[in-house]
Amino acid sequence: MEQLDRITVNPNVCLGQPTIRGMRITVSVILKMLAGGKTVQQVLEAYPELEAEDVYQALKYAAWVVSGQTHLVPAT
Repeated sequence: MEQLDRITVNPNVCLGQPTIRGMRITVSVILKMLAGGKTVQQVLEAYPELEAEDVYQALKYAAWVVSGQTHLVPAT
């Protein structure tokens, strides 16, 4: 796994959810924005304290979290 030095988990910040650099911006907020069709640039405009690498590391973190999980999906 690549180093994810911008992703932090602190039980005293956002109830222990993964955040960006200890700020109160969660990985899930970034992922939901991207999944909703926002571009990286739009995320950065909404949260000027973020840097592009923060957004990319949020994506890498999400990929790492789900990489070890297997769920059967019924065929349609």
